[in-house]
Amino acid sequence: MNVSNYSYFLPEKNLALEPAVSRDTSKLFVYDTKNDQIVLDRFYNLHKYLPKDSFMVMNNTKVLPARVIMKKESGGKVEALILVNEIIKNTLPIIVDRRITVGEKIYFDDKHFLEILSQNKNIFEVRFSFTKKILFSILEKYGMMPIPPYLKKSPLSREELLKKYQTIFAKNSGSSAAPTASLHFTDKLFRKLDRDGISRLFITLHVGMGTFAPINEENIKRKKLHEEYFEIDENIFETINSLKKEGKKLVAVGTTVVRTLESKARYQRYLNKKQNTKEDLPSPHMENSFEKTDLFIFPPYDFKMVDVLITNFHLPKSSLMMLVDAFLRYKGAKKELVELYNIAIKNDFRFYSFGDAMLIL
Repeated sequence: MNVSNYSYFLPEKNLALEPAVSRDTSKLFVYDTKNDQIVLDRFYNLHKYLPKDSFMVMNNTKVLPARVIMKKESGGKVEALILVNEIIKNTLPIIVDRRITVGEKIYFDDKHFLEILSQNKNIFEVRFSFTKKILFSILEKYGMMPIPPYLKKSPLSREELLKKYQTIFAKNSGSSAAPTASLHFTDKLFRKLDRDGISRLFITLHVGMGTFAPINEENIKRKKLHEEYFEIDENIFETINSLKKEGKKLVAVGTTVVRTLESKARYQRYLNKKQNTKEDLPSPHMENSFEKTDLFIFPPYDFKMVDVLITNFHLPKSSLMMLVDAFLRYKGAKKELVELYNIAIKNDFRFYSFGDAMLIL
């Protein structure tokens, strides 16, 4: 795999610093792989392009405002990014913007603090002595949305980001980043999809900051990525499989849904066949009913669950680009992903978290 194949130049004007005024007025890049045809439209017309016998699977994770200004014991300020998707009992990792030391305490307020347990480069393992529910309520009160670095120039206020960097159906708290392909949906569009008989099912994957991390040699060598936690209700998974058996097309809304479903399918195949293929599997069940996955999807990849993909335009040389490229190749696409991206750029599509969307049929 050559990472340089996923490089492209994005003019500054194509970087979206805020979402479309109405979420569903964002642009929609439709690529029909069977006919090698491209249509440029608006997201509010999504229902016109989805197969009539399809259903959608969406990620209902909720982003927590996990970037917070804290106080050191000395009184100095420190900005911490709380990686809420990686809580294990009463410990979790954080990333800070200045020097702290193992054994030190940093405070949210007079009563609540984090104790530094260990350090691994720029990531610190910390312990908190209160419940996860209290931690989440503290972040809701004091925190800022953990937007990616390229959105630092966004003109949106804290209050605007709390609303706009969140899907309208966000439910289960725990993400460090938004499932951005879902940011385009509105209640009005849902009603259109309902009228066309396109149902939707929800799963949860808590997105980690690793989603923005560049690919390194270790990822390629081990064929694994950062771990993320997911949960699929067994009844939901049975419904998905039943619909698939009926010949319905599964529309994955975002790369997080793809990673979740493909991980679950691989693990289920292992359980059914009782084969010892541990290195190819997501990790086993966690104590809090969540599973975790380190699945790295890149070409070639034989997709077991996904038939149609809705996704945004992603950072160069990212694992997300590789996943989308793997799907294009799986579908037998005649055009390369970077070629499609360059067409989008020429047609003034906006990129990244608040950008426009792509539909791959």
